[in-house]
Amino acid sequence: MCDRTRIHKSLVILGSTGSIGTQALEVAEAAGYRILGLAAARNVDLLEQQVRHYHPEVAVMYDEQAAEELKRRLAGLPVLVLGGMQGLCDLAGWHDADMVLNAVVGMVGLRPTLAAIAAGKDVALANKETLVAGGAFVMEAVAKAGVRLLPVDSEHSAIFQCLQGQPPVERALKRLILTASGGPFFGRSREELEQVTLADALKHPNWSMGQKITIDSATMMNKGLELIEARWLFDMPPEKIDIVVHRESIVHSLIEYDDNAVLAQLGLPDMRVPIQYALTYPDRMSCPVGQLRLEDWQKLTFYAPDNEAFPAMDLARQALTMGGLYPAALNAANEVAVGAFIDGKIGFLDITRLAAAALTYDLPDPQTVDDVFETDTWIREKTRQAIHDMK
Repeated sequence: MCDRTRIHKSLVILGSTGSIGTQALEVAEAAGYRILGLAAARNVDLLEQQVRHYHPEVAVMYDEQAAEELKRRLAGLPVLVLGGMQGLCDLAGWHDADMVLNAVVGMVGLRPTLAAIAAGKDVALANKETLVAGGAFVMEAVAKAGVRLLPVDSEHSAIFQCLQGQPPVERALKRLILTASGGPFFGRSREELEQVTLADALKHPNWSMGQKITIDSATMMNKGLELIEARWLFDMPPEKIDIVVHRESIVHSLIEYDDNAVLAQLGLPDMRVPIQYALTYPDRMSCPVGQLRLEDWQKLTFYAPDNEAFPAMDLARQALTMGGLYPAALNAANEVAVGAFIDGKIGFLDITRLAAAALTYDLPDPQTVDDVFETDTWIREKTRQAIHDMK
């Protein structure tokens, strides 16, 4: 992958069996990184293969039973096998690691992110729920520890790349513009979305991703969560963050300055580029992704989002404006609702209906990060009860 002198950093990857994690391993191996630790939820088969190939010091399975199975399979190998949330946090703060790439799915990622920061590790962040639910606490921890929080999402990486070498943000930056593919249901009315199936929702036009994020892309909640994430990553108020639908996924996001100059980062839709930039920042290296030839595309299209058919983006903006625990509540309800849709318990439009209900509760102002976790647990139970009542 690289055509320059190989660099040597030690890396921990949380979520190594998912789409981002497997691509990160490809990038890291070619770049000469030492893989110190790997973690997954419950895919024992793939994590076992990865351990045998990359020889990490530590392997973690979030599922405790899966951890016992992995320990049995790896008996005799010089690898420490841990399980559960404590295992994830122990690995995130592993003493020899230079960087932690957090690519786990969902709220599970918040505690390991905080553990890595507290241990003084730079974090390459692909787990957007970390900032959606705990943005204020995470950014406070980053500032206190003096570490770097580097975005992996293609949209936030694009903004981060556009900002390099530019004037101080507080003086010159007017607007962030996040691009959205529009997902598999672009152009459909809300009435047409009533009967869509799980198989329909998983047919993303441009990106190959896990089930949860693909469903979030279909509802456009993914873009709403990215709006909240951008607010914290770039210290921008929500009224200065816009969303535009860009079907081709060539323009990954844009920034606009006070003089109305707009900078964009472009490239073919391939997650290895933002993953690699986060791992190697501030360096750039050769990467075996396709080369963008604009003449092959001839035209690129942009549309205003349909907030009537896809209200999730407005819900995220509302939660961000309400502040406090409301983004965490929105995220918790959405995670439960997406899981219920995947399990066939609710319809597609019920996802955003349940997410909207999370913003109707009277929530206190958070005093510590524990308040975030307590609210997350409480909203999940409320949402599960609402799903049960719907039957």
